[in-house]
Amino acid sequence: MGLLAWTMMGLALWHFTVFLPDRCWAGIIGAFLGCVFGAIIFGLVIHGFAIPGQDDTNLLTAVECIPGVLLGYGLFYWLGARQEAAAARADDEPLTA
Repeated sequence: MGLLAWTMMGLALWHFTVFLPDRCWAGIIGAFLGCVFGAIIFGLVIHGFAIPGQDDTNLLTAVECIPGVLLGYGLFYWLGARQEAAAARADDEPLTA
């Protein structure tokens, strides 16, 4: 149940990326992957790589993965911005004959 809560929180917060500039690696799909994977990985890390069962899952289980969502999105955003800057630098280089 904990994994479901983390995934749903990542998915819910992913919807708000529509208000941010689209510079993520792989576009909106990259933002989706960053949010969901960030939530799952962070949730696993703070729970000692164990998934809480149904009796151990509460509202706090979903809320505690929010930093992971932000870290995952931030990573994919940084990768996309870096890729975009590299492409801009490649376009600015003069052609040599």
